[in-house]
Amino acid sequence: MPTITFTNEKKEIQVPAGANLRKEAIRAGVQLYPGVHQVVNCHGFGQCGSCRVLVTKGMENCSKRGLMESARMAVSLAYIGNESQMRLACQTKVNGDITVTTKPPLNLFGENFFS
Repeated sequence: MPTITFTNEKKEIQVPAGANLRKEAIRAGVQLYPGVHQVVNCHGFGQCGSCRVLVTKGMENCSKRGLMESARMAVSLAYIGNESQMRLACQTKVNGDITVTTKPPLNLFGENFFS
């Protein structure tokens, strides 16, 4: 069974292969949503982008980005500087061990912002 490690929460959970990252995080009591998004979010349909996580290890063990996720992330400032690691938890299936950072901070002054 794949293991998801949440770095901010210092928590590890085991999930079945192909499990949805958002659903498993919520089931384990991990808070994915910052601030008001805890109440106001799209409930896993990939529309709001507030369940974004930074996959720091094991990106190869995540499902490929779909059309909805690619479109949402294309208009998100939070994505800049972390293009290869940022994912929406609601659109990510876990196929192997991964390590994620929940509620990653905006990177408005990163080296890739103005390029």
